[in-house]
Amino acid sequence: MFIEPKRGRSKDSRMGWIEVICGSMFSGKTEELIRRLNRAKIAKQKVEIFKPSIDIRYHEEDIVSHNQNAIRSTPINAATEILLYTGDCDVVGIDEAQFFDEAVVDVANSLAAMGKRVIIAGLDMDSTGKPFGPMPGLMAVAEYVTKVHAICMICGDIAHYSYRKVSNGNQVMLGEADTYEARCRKCYHLPDESAEKL
Repeated sequence: MFIEPKRGRSKDSRMGWIEVICGSMFSGKTEELIRRLNRAKIAKQKVEIFKPSIDIRYHEEDIVSHNQNAIRSTPINAATEILLYTGDCDVVGIDEAQFFDEAVVDVANSLAAMGKRVIIAGLDMDSTGKPFGPMPGLMAVAEYVTKVHAICMICGDIAHYSYRKVSNGNQVMLGEADTYEARCRKCYHLPDESAEKL
């Protein structure tokens, strides 16, 4: 379980840090992001939250988890836009970071250098099982990395793969349970007809 670090120095002199929450689809990444951001709000910290503008699955502006918990956010087209909106905030939240380009790594580092707590959620692997976009770079520079897991929709074991149920060659394809399912390592690599028999 993630324990939030204590702040020891005054706001003007402290360095910030980066937290990355990663995992497969349906693993609770956004749920954990929302939980941490809400705790920061309860502590009366100023919070700014961002998501890629292409992600309109549940809402055009809000970040919404699969179980319908939501928090207000600002949709943006490019990671560098985040620097225009963060101003004097204490905490920056970024959801679906895998959809941004590599510039999000520099943005996160810049925000942390300004003394901000940066909390980022995203898929660590795409549906082919390969590292997704800037996520490896974000995990490399983060002080804290939390990997959350789903439950395999075939056998019930711990899952960390996002299996795409439809044929599509694009790396980015927005979808929900009709398009993706979480699978464990074994079931992810099974031929589809074998998985159907389990």
